[in-house]
Amino acid sequence: MGERTRALGAWVKRHKFWSAVIALVLAFVIYQFVKPTRHDYSYVSEPVSRGLVQRKVMASGKVRALNTIKVGSEVSGQITRVAVDFNSPVKAGQVLAVIDPTRLQARGQQARAQVATAEAALAQAQASATRSTTDIAIQQREYARRERLANSGYVSKSTLDVAEGTLATAQAGRRTSAAQIASARAQISQARAELSSALLDLSRTTIIAPASGVIINKLVEPGTTVAASFQTPNLFEIAADLTRMQVEASVDESDIGQVKLGQAVSFTVDAYPDDRFKAVVRQIRQAAVEASNVVSYLVILDVDNRGGKLLPGMTANVEIVTGQVDNAVRIPTVALRFQPKAADRPGGKAAKAGQVVFVPGQDPFKPVRRAVRIGLQGEDFVQVLSGLRAGERVLVRAKSTAAKRTTETEDEPGNGN
Repeated sequence: MGERTRALGAWVKRHKFWSAVIALVLAFVIYQFVKPTRHDYSYVSEPVSRGLVQRKVMASGKVRALNTIKVGSEVSGQITRVAVDFNSPVKAGQVLAVIDPTRLQARGQQARAQVATAEAALAQAQASATRSTTDIAIQQREYARRERLANSGYVSKSTLDVAEGTLATAQAGRRTSAAQIASARAQISQARAELSSALLDLSRTTIIAPASGVIINKLVEPGTTVAASFQTPNLFEIAADLTRMQVEASVDESDIGQVKLGQAVSFTVDAYPDDRFKAVVRQIRQAAVEASNVVSYLVILDVDNRGGKLLPGMTANVEIVTGQVDNAVRIPTVALRFQPKAADRPGGKAAKAGQVVFVPGQDPFKPVRRAVRIGLQGEDFVQVLSGLRAGERVLVRAKSTAAKRTTETEDEPGNGN
């Protein structure tokens, strides 16, 4: 062993240059193994805090009047007058528009004439019946007289037969008069029904408001012709009460199971982006609405609009609070999805999302895995039931530091241009 050492020392003395090169190479190799690893990233943490955790369902919908009445016309004709305009307040029974009544007035006069004709026919039939009754009485007396004479032998049997025929004719005339009276009375009833129908249609030429409210839509102007042949044309829309409104929100089928009656709702409209309006779930309609293979359900929300800001037809961006915990131990939702870089993970394997979080360790690049039990999951925060205490910190993301080091290097003395 001593000889080898002396031989090595002698070789070093004879080859000083190469000995120095070899020493430098060995030193460099050893430095590469023992030098601290430089990372171009760092981990960002957030505190475990106490506060509100909310679970929300997001939806969009339209603001509607709570009760919208469509006012139409049951008769055809030309609009001669429109008495209201958009946003006009109206009272129940107030005149909204008038349809030209000329044609219906003529129809009413014709119906009155038909009633008068039928009544005249009835009077004529009644007079005929009276005459027939008188004729029957006369012919009955004549028949009785001739019958007595025939029994005494003073008149022939043929004379009695003539009297009997005359009596039968008078009786038939009375039956005819009775039938004429019945027919005349039926004609009177028909004519009066026609008159009532004509008068009803005539009254419908004046369009009136069925309830108090505000005109939110006007579809006619003077001179417009409306045709009510197959369906009732709409002329106006009245919002009965704009101090109370509703939002018709379309909720996706994956979220509808979380929505319950009476849940608190908040929403915004584009007209007032800084204002948040409150509402309550009043109805969940069970009829599915399918569009482009997407199934949704209509949820009706009650809204207090005494301030008058909301208008029918506005688009509402809705948040329905489906769960809430106050003063909960909470962490940011992103902490459940965060995974350290593969080289920094304990054991090198990824953890199951939603059951494990990572907290800072003594080595900032060696996070510690922590099992947790979670409760209510919100959009921004998640409730932690066990595994963490308020005041601790959890890792939420990795941040690159490469650009920062480059900037610091460029700013060092001697590196300027």
